[in-house]
Amino acid sequence: MNSSNKIMALPQLQEQLGKWRSQGQKIVFTNGCFDLLHLGHVDYLEKARQLGDKLVLGLNTDASISRIKGPSRPLQDELSRARVMASLLFVDAVVLFDNDTPLELIKAVQPDILVKGDDYNVEQIVGHEVVMASGGEVKTVPLVKGYSTTNIVRKIEETQKH
Repeated sequence: MNSSNKIMALPQLQEQLGKWRSQGQKIVFTNGCFDLLHLGHVDYLEKARQLGDKLVLGLNTDASISRIKGPSRPLQDELSRARVMASLLFVDAVVLFDNDTPLELIKAVQPDILVKGDDYNVEQIVGHEVVMASGGEVKTVPLVKGYSTTNIVRKIEETQKH
């Protein structure tokens, strides 16, 4: 499979979701920036995928990351990030979203399971009300401590100073 085939616009994703649901597949959804892929991301996404049959990843656009994290981010453009995420065998679909939160995307996807890392409480997870109201579940998975893109960037900046 060509990883770029997993990157979908919302209408294409909704068509695919219909096919998966007709086969009785359980849809898991998560989201994030995924600027520099690291062990924490891989472990988190693998655990998320194990909660269901298909993992849909909502990926922040470059513009939304800049609004959230500042003008120096993202480090990689959205196409690069989307291809890297789509190349992971446990990610079944990648869809870009431009809002500051994935709420509208979650409403459109209507996942069976909404997942975030355990640095969130269920009540803090954007879209938890939508998913729970439609009979879905909201779960957190344990994160590998000490891994973050911010930490990697800080480490690179420190080595540049020396």
